[in-house]
Amino acid sequence: MSAQSVSDARVLIADDEPLARRTLRSHLAVVDWIGEVREVGDGLSAIRIIDAFCPDLVFLDIRMPGASGIAVAEQIVHRPYIVFATAFDRFAVTAFEIGALDYLLKPFGRERVTGVLARARIAMEHGLIPVAARASQVLSASKPLSHIFVKGRGRMIAVALEHVERLEACDDYVALHVEGRRHLVYARLYDVVARLDPSRFVRIHRSHVVNVSYISALEPRDGSRLTVVLSSGVRIPASRAGSVQLGKLRLA
Repeated sequence: MSAQSVSDARVLIADDEPLARRTLRSHLAVVDWIGEVREVGDGLSAIRIIDAFCPDLVFLDIRMPGASGIAVAEQIVHRPYIVFATAFDRFAVTAFEIGALDYLLKPFGRERVTGVLARARIAMEHGLIPVAARASQVLSASKPLSHIFVKGRGRMIAVALEHVERLEACDDYVALHVEGRRHLVYARLYDVVARLDPSRFVRIHRSHVVNVSYISALEPRDGSRLTVVLSSGVRIPASRAGSVQLGKLRLA
């Protein structure tokens, strides 16, 4: 396909829900630059068809039998533009850095799909390299997260972790505090902490993690414990173990 002109783009819909496949196909049918559209209902078939059919764009459900959408993106040789589609925003924490062109939350309407297709067309016209080519690297457990997806107005928005002042456990969610705003992500703080850059984030309490770039002061409390004062003015008492970590930070 030419980097200047997009026509007859090949598309694969990989989703185990027949209704979701029909909905996407109906939206694609009215787009004049979309060519052949194929469908599969499981992950293993998706891997096989993607590498054989070589689609330009794949709508990839994350939760499928045979292989998850994450596993599909990691194992394929051909590198299409990928749009993840799922009803479960909890998967965004592990899927966010796969290099997806976009992230559809079910149920989605024509307007939302039209917006995704507009982004896909621009990417194709400019010959942008699909970031999913880095899938194996970005999914490595040893690689710290650089972004986290948060839900906003029916879509997932990438938030750079360097802009996150602190993270807070809230039952089954993690609250990200970013520039005065609070975003909830369906995940356990323990799982998120495991993927954070330890040189940037310190867990100061079982429910609190802070970005060291936003620490303005460390104040002594009773015993050997500390209180963290952030640049926003928020004050968070550190646990004994957290205070030890902060002490090491001060000496670094």
